[in-house]
Amino acid sequence: MTGNCLTGTWAVKEEFMPFENINGIKVYYESHGKGAEKGTILLLHHGFGCVKTWEEIYPRLVDEGYRVIMYDRRGYGQSKKGPGFMEFYVSDRFRPESVEEMAVLMNFFGIDRFHVLGQCEGGVVGVDYAAKFPDQIRTLVIASTQCFSEIPMTEKNTRAFPKTFRDLEPELKAKLIEWHGEDAETFYDQFRQFGGAYGTDVFDLRPALSSVGCPSLVLFPDRSFIFDVEQGVAMYRQLSKGELAVLPGCGHNTYQYRPEDYVRIVLDFIHRHDEEGEEMTAEMIGTSCLAVKKPIRA
Repeated sequence: MTGNCLTGTWAVKEEFMPFENINGIKVYYESHGKGAEKGTILLLHHGFGCVKTWEEIYPRLVDEGYRVIMYDRRGYGQSKKGPGFMEFYVSDRFRPESVEEMAVLMNFFGIDRFHVLGQCEGGVVGVDYAAKFPDQIRTLVIASTQCFSEIPMTEKNTRAFPKTFRDLEPELKAKLIEWHGEDAETFYDQFRQFGGAYGTDVFDLRPALSSVGCPSLVLFPDRSFIFDVEQGVAMYRQLSKGELAVLPGCGHNTYQYRPEDYVRIVLDFIHRHDEEGEEMTAEMIGTSCLAVKKPIRA
């Protein structure tokens, strides 16, 4: 497959795009590249998205030698909704069953150690998974994800997404239809209100974050229209092996505003951590401005 991105064209081989039956529901997934030496990166889309979210990102990761797996979570994109989806979407089952869905898919692939990159609500799924299956996650990147809310999500979303589908700009309608087909209007009008990984009440990811033990990078924009940058700082402070990167002058969809920087920061983070999760950074003699750097180990 040839993928045309903002900075060029990549030839992506070893491509698979079928469905897997998970708990009686067909889940659409894609697998790109081999990753025999560098390993696998799993991509988790945001709360309005699907695998098409990653069109400008995954070819760059494959080009660096990684295998990339991405999938549409239940009810998103090309994955089937299954019975009672809307009730499921606003229920307490959403987060744990999203983790179960991911576990079944990775077991299907026979991959027991991998990197995770989650965008916005995808970051919640990644955090929950890393907390439940700590031995499986090599590194975790959490991008533009909310850490906590001070008001119920019903109220927060009303402020952030005041327009119904019919009132959206034509370009946004076309994008949602491309991603979700004939159900785009119903999909958006529910998702803009409440539910999903962020839930219906006050949201707080901090208890789960404190259980994440793998090297974790919080990648946050400083111009998100919905979550201020302090959310990223708060998340970073809850992680035992956390790092923080802030993209200046960048809007909420970090992968879309700054795809080159997005990939560069993610790959730099992954490269600095080996199989055992040990950080590969320079040793320093002294502290503060007087520190002297030792050579980075081979």
